[in-house]
Amino acid sequence: MSTYLQELARRRTFGIIAHPDAGKTTLTEKLLLFGGAIQTAGAVKSNKIKKSTVSDFMEIERQRGISVSTSVMGFEYRDLQINILDTPGHEDFAEDTYRTLTAVDSAIVVIDVANGVEKQTEKLTKVCRMRKTPIIFFVNKLDREGKDALDLLDELEQKLDVKVCPLSWPIGMGQRFKGVYNMYEKKLVLFNPHGKQEDEEIIIFEDLNNPELERHIGEGPARELRHEVEMVSAVYPVFEQQDYLDGKICPVFFGSAVNNFGVKELLDCFVEIAPTPLARDSEEREIKPTEEKMTGFVFKIFANMDPRHRDRIAFLRICSGRFERNKPYRHIRLERDMRFPNPTMFMASKKTLLDEAYPGDVVGLYDSGNFKIGDTLTEGEILHFKGLPAFSPEQFRYVENADPLKQKQFAKGLDQLMDEGVAQMFTRQTDGRRIIGTVGQLQFEVIQHRLESEYNSKCRYEPVSLFKACWITSEDPKAIAEFLDRRKRDVAKDKDGNWVFLAETAWTLQTVQENFPKIAFHFTSEKI
Repeated sequence: MSTYLQELARRRTFGIIAHPDAGKTTLTEKLLLFGGAIQTAGAVKSNKIKKSTVSDFMEIERQRGISVSTSVMGFEYRDLQINILDTPGHEDFAEDTYRTLTAVDSAIVVIDVANGVEKQTEKLTKVCRMRKTPIIFFVNKLDREGKDALDLLDELEQKLDVKVCPLSWPIGMGQRFKGVYNMYEKKLVLFNPHGKQEDEEIIIFEDLNNPELERHIGEGPARELRHEVEMVSAVYPVFEQQDYLDGKICPVFFGSAVNNFGVKELLDCFVEIAPTPLARDSEEREIKPTEEKMTGFVFKIFANMDPRHRDRIAFLRICSGRFERNKPYRHIRLERDMRFPNPTMFMASKKTLLDEAYPGDVVGLYDSGNFKIGDTLTEGEILHFKGLPAFSPEQFRYVENADPLKQKQFAKGLDQLMDEGVAQMFTRQTDGRRIIGTVGQLQFEVIQHRLESEYNSKCRYEPVSLFKACWITSEDPKAIAEFLDRRKRDVAKDKDGNWVFLAETAWTLQTVQENFPKIAFHFTSEKI
């Protein structure tokens, strides 16, 4: 087996997704602990504690205790290269999460045992199902009271339209939580509420009818566990790895991330069953990871990762071939070759220089403004990867510079934040005023905060009454010209110079659609 194929077989790249507060960032941290990537876990629960979680490194995230930006982290575990993409749970940042899901090969979905399936979980799981991304569920917070495990499995199947296959089973919950029975490895893992992961007792238990079970967990819990495992084994399908890889079944694990419990079982099973890097679709053809020539696409741009250095990093997902430092690659949109003397791998905000990377890896490229989300790098072949949309925003405000002496900083800051995909900016054609469009309220605060802390400039918002912004195209140039002439008050250009129609009400949008049948109105703009 060639070194290249060996490296390919070592890669596992996955995203962690969840509704806010389900414990996603905590789980990410505990996975990093097992990988030896960090020595101590930060306290996520209290924002007052200075040591915040590794993956939430932006100041506003530390203040709020939420993730508002996708973090990329790599570590080695059991001789495998694991790449985790921790995504924002908050629905205001769903767009960032959707884009991140294009860069992963599988996903772990975190479910809060008390809340079950929540709105954001539904949306994100739907995206994974559309893309046939293999999913594992981790039911979290078993050390608290929550929904009955069997009821939860029913809820997952009904609300998310998936078939589940439990690979571990909880023994009680809350005060009565004794541990989990790992059905995948036939092991009993006992919970010690005050101990560390190293203290947890793991007992090989091939047969649950063994009377030793009572000695470990007591008579009542033993009876209950036998009954439930028997029932679950009869009702749910036997685990087959291929069914999981095809998206036909979703394994389920139970645990408590904050107590580090059940996380190792999840990780051990994940590294065995999860897919190695998968093929990717481009407009031209399918790209297989085994191909020799390097291809990759930018799915995220992050400005000022280190505010002291004002650096801007483009995250490149490698799809095929081997990426090498200092080798020239073709930037397809700009039609020119570029070299990267200091590409990096990430451990949250810590960066390490790399000489080479393989499919599945996410490489950070220092960027002076050459990249946009969706850009492609290849060894010369013209390719455009699919599936990185920008969504039609739902909230709008005029944005103005609040300090005339800082016009340059204001313009640069806005430009770079829009390149990152934090929000979208439309410039009205009649008066040149800038309108920021976002999916949620929180993004306005993030923009204001980051302009001030990272670019030393201030902005102020003014209300604007809009219902929707949608991109317009037509195969008939005359139809577009007529539309722009008659509706000039309602048209703007986005950052890339595409025409956008700004509808004040749902009725306006409907009327305009009826009056201009040759114009197509789009509610997402495929960036690739």
